[in-house]
Amino acid sequence: MLQMRAATILLACALAMSACKFVKTADEQQQAAKQAFDPDSMVAAIWDSKVIPYLNERAGSFQDVTALSASDLDAAAAKYGHKEKQGNAPWTFAAKVDGMIVAEETKSRAAYVDVDVDGDSKADVRVSIGPAIRGTALRDSLNFVNFNEFKNQIEWAQYGKSFNTHVNSTLLDKLPRQGLTGRKLAAVGAYPLPTGGQLPQFVPATITIGS
Repeated sequence: MLQMRAATILLACALAMSACKFVKTADEQQQAAKQAFDPDSMVAAIWDSKVIPYLNERAGSFQDVTALSASDLDAAAAKYGHKEKQGNAPWTFAAKVDGMIVAEETKSRAAYVDVDVDGDSKADVRVSIGPAIRGTALRDSLNFVNFNEFKNQIEWAQYGKSFNTHVNSTLLDKLPRQGLTGRKLAAVGAYPLPTGGQLPQFVPATITIGS
């Protein structure tokens, strides 16, 4: 009889245990949050201290970068460029754009302005002004970020997108959206080497649109 009662109690305890859910403590939840992949925070943490100083130092004038890349790609890559060793990505160049806006497209989410940098009234470079930004030029121009530091291609892609998100939220969404043609533009940023006949697609990290 005692054995049966003991067995019944044990069974009841086991059933009660199986119905219980273990809830993480606040400390455990905070620790898990710290360990979670957060590319937006990662970009924000290095933007002012590393990204902007690096681009300011690395960038050449757009005219100098394009001229050198056309005549000696290896020299231009060594001086202004960067690309990851993995894959077949093109070189991405850090550059400074200084010129006049000769065309604008602001109705699209992937808005842009075309800029003349040599005074001939023809577009030399297309500057993204968001909110949607194609590509990952800002990430790809930096020699201090590395694909091997990420778990997989998905994290790497999310990290690249976070650069675009950051520059849009802190800079681009504050830009004027009307009457841009004919105004001066100065910017520091990056662009991937374009295929023949296409305008370079430039993503700014700093930008000023004047009168």
